[in-house]
Amino acid sequence: MSPVVPLDPDRAAAGLRALPPSCGPVRLIAIDGHAGSGKSTFAGRLAEALGGAPVLHLDDLATHDELFGWTGRLLEQVIGPLSRGQSSSYDPYDWNLRRFGPPRPLAPAPVVLVEGVGAGRRALRPHLARLLWMDRGPQESWARGRRRDGPALSEFWDEWTAAETRHFADDPSRPYADTLVREWHERYEWLPGPGETAGASHFLTERDHLSPPY
Repeated sequence: MSPVVPLDPDRAAAGLRALPPSCGPVRLIAIDGHAGSGKSTFAGRLAEALGGAPVLHLDDLATHDELFGWTGRLLEQVIGPLSRGQSSSYDPYDWNLRRFGPPRPLAPAPVVLVEGVGAGRRALRPHLARLLWMDRGPQESWARGRRRDGPALSEFWDEWTAAETRHFADDPSRPYADTLVREWHERYEWLPGPGETAGASHFLTERDHLSPPY
């Protein structure tokens, strides 16, 4: 096995920016995976490597009543304006107050990251420049999430895991992922995903790695 080599952040940024725009002038990069798989941490590290790329967290669009019913809001509030080269805004959901908060702007940057369970769903894939999948299994991911959130949210996690299982059974993302992201000895390992088309340019290969911020 080749040695683990940290990925040069400049190379990561250059590779993503070299992709063709997928949503107006924006290269929309989805980071999908099971709840608790490490998507948010990875998205933060990747955004940093990109010099502060905007990150849209799908937890801000989901609600208690619509765990996966946020597609219309995303398409209307974010995808539509970005596809026209316009600044967008969305109403982030407050999980404590159980209501939407004031609008939050999202400008059409060269690269915008969208992270969350279902970021690679079929309704969004036509707008994506790249689909990354956090390649950690559901049981391990959910166990990590439960440990993170503690017993107070145990009932919510019971509801969530059932809803997530139904979602991926109907609308799987991993088979369409361009890149699989795995943690390997406290580093991120990038591998070609099942959705990688033959002959496509894959600027991150099995020899490339990106260190997490811990």
